[in-house]
Amino acid sequence: MELNSKIYVAGHRGMVGSAIMRNLVKKGFTNFVTRTSAELDLRSSQGVSEFFNEEKPEYVFLAAAKVGGIQANNTYRADFIYENLMIQNNVIHCAYLSGVKKLMFLGSSCIYPKLAPQPLKEESLLTGLLEETNEPYAIAKIAGIKMCESYKRQYGCNFISVMPTNMYGPNDNYNLTNSHVLPALIRKFHDAKENNLPFVEMWGTGTPMREFLHADDLGDACVYLMKTYDGEQFVNIGSGTDLTIKDLALLVRKIVGYDGEIKHDLSKPDGTPRKLMDVSFLHSLGWKHKIELEEGIIGVYEDFKNKEGIKGW
Repeated sequence: MELNSKIYVAGHRGMVGSAIMRNLVKKGFTNFVTRTSAELDLRSSQGVSEFFNEEKPEYVFLAAAKVGGIQANNTYRADFIYENLMIQNNVIHCAYLSGVKKLMFLGSSCIYPKLAPQPLKEESLLTGLLEETNEPYAIAKIAGIKMCESYKRQYGCNFISVMPTNMYGPNDNYNLTNSHVLPALIRKFHDAKENNLPFVEMWGTGTPMREFLHADDLGDACVYLMKTYDGEQFVNIGSGTDLTIKDLALLVRKIVGYDGEIKHDLSKPDGTPRKLMDVSFLHSLGWKHKIELEEGIIGVYEDFKNKEGIKGW
């Protein structure tokens, strides 16, 4: 991937896509092609085909997806499987037809079986039942991995897949109806502090364990692997460390500076008990994360406070 190679980042305004863009710009890449969802509906086969025929990108980062937390995944099950399959099918197939030199597909750690051995190794894929609440989304992402693998085997396409852990960072979604746990906690504690509320309610028992990676670390890992890795095996991307949701809540509360109580809504689901990625394969390829969790959340919260009309409000 040369500095003047034509690069298409699908989903460039989302948290992950924008992090990849920032990293590419930082490294000196200059030739980008982008489309907003209003300009190009990736669910449209005809639209995507016309885009690839017209622009002919050489490298593609497929970071566009319909995403959300437990509630959104469980409520809009049909939307999550249909829209993600359509986006993937169109972009991957058209990348093949137009002769794209290399494509990276971004999946999610939810692809792994609910009770897979921890930490989650790449070879655990398809060895057990998925978590029920986000099964449609996970099946779509598994299909994307297998599509890249199959196009590589049948057509010799240099299509690779990476599986990020839970992400946080700039351009995150703070809407409490469909956000992920970390931005939701930031929003809840911030609102409680601003309004002098006596307590903050959090879902479930607080015992599930989660791993988090700053989006800028993910962007760096994606660009690194796009430049150096051509294998068929997909690659976990994470920090390799995790903590309980309760400890995460206590950390966010401290950073926000909220003094009230934390109450648990036990009627709400916990989700998967633990989702820690085994990142030994990634480390063997020469990449390791740089931003530790507390440092990352402090930066994100400053960004959160300094923005008016934050996405999702």
